[in-house]
Amino acid sequence: MGSMVWLNDGLVDKAEAKISVFDHGLLYGDGVFEGIRVYDGIIFELDAHIRRLYRSAHAIRLTIPQEPAVLTENTRKTVTANNLSDGYVRLVVTRGVGTLGLNPLVCEEAQIIIIADTIQLYPKELYEKGLRVVSANTLRNHPLSVSPQIKSLNYLNNILAKLEALDRDMLEAIMYNHQGYVAEATGDNVFIVADGRIITPPNSAGSLAGITRSVVIKLARQNGYEVVEQNLTRYDLYEADEIFLTGTAAEVIGVVELDGHRIGSGRPGPVTREMLETFEAYARRR
Repeated sequence: MGSMVWLNDGLVDKAEAKISVFDHGLLYGDGVFEGIRVYDGIIFELDAHIRRLYRSAHAIRLTIPQEPAVLTENTRKTVTANNLSDGYVRLVVTRGVGTLGLNPLVCEEAQIIIIADTIQLYPKELYEKGLRVVSANTLRNHPLSVSPQIKSLNYLNNILAKLEALDRDMLEAIMYNHQGYVAEATGDNVFIVADGRIITPPNSAGSLAGITRSVVIKLARQNGYEVVEQNLTRYDLYEADEIFLTGTAAEVIGVVELDGHRIGSGRPGPVTREMLETFEAYARRR
C-alpha cells in the first residue's frame, strides 16, 4: 500500500493526508481527476494525462495552482516515494475550501492530491475467460448537461449504472445515450469487431476521450486494422464478432456476454487477444 501522498506542496504520510469538510470536491463533486498506470516504474502516457487534466479544469473554470511541468514532476516524486514499480496514480484537483453554498467563486485555492498505490480492477482469470456484462437502464449524462470530455469528480451517473451491474452479479454495464446509441461502459471505452473492422463510438455519443482508447486505436491501425468511429446500437453489440473494453485500470479486456446474449464464440476473440498482447508490449516497451 502506498504510504506517502502528495498534498498541495509536498509529501505527507497517508494518515495525515486530509482535506477540509468544506472542500467543494467533497460537498459537490467539484473538481477533476486522472487515473494513470505505472509500468516497470514508468508512468504511462503521463503527458497526455496531464494535458487532459488541465483541459478538464479549464472547462469547469478551475485554476490548477501549479504549472503542468511542476505537477508532472510532483507526480513522479510521489511514485518514487512509494517505491512503485507497477501500480496506479490518482491525481485529483478539487475546487478547494468554500462555504455550504454552491458558489464556487468563494472557494479558496484549489487542492492538489496525488496518490500512488497498487490496483487490480478485474481478476486475472477474466482476461482469459472474458466479462459478462449488462445494458444499464441509467442513461449517460446528456452532453449539453455535463460534457463527457470533462473527467470530473462527479461520477454518480456511472456509479448508478455500476450498481445495476452489481445487482445482477456482474462487474460492468454498458451505458447508452439519450438517442439509444452506445456511449461507454461505467469506467471503460467500448470497442467491437465486426467484419474485420474495429469500431468504437465517437466521443460525441457520450464517451470519454480515453487515453488507453487512443493508444489502442493507434496500435490497431499499426497492426493493419481499419478502425472506425461510428454510432453503435445495442443490436450492433449483440451481433458483433467480438467486444472489448479499454481503460487505464482495465487495459484491454474482452466481453463474452451481453444481456444474456453470447458474443462470438463465448471467449475473448483473436482480435481482442492480439490487442491485449500488443498493448501490454507497448506499455512495457518490450
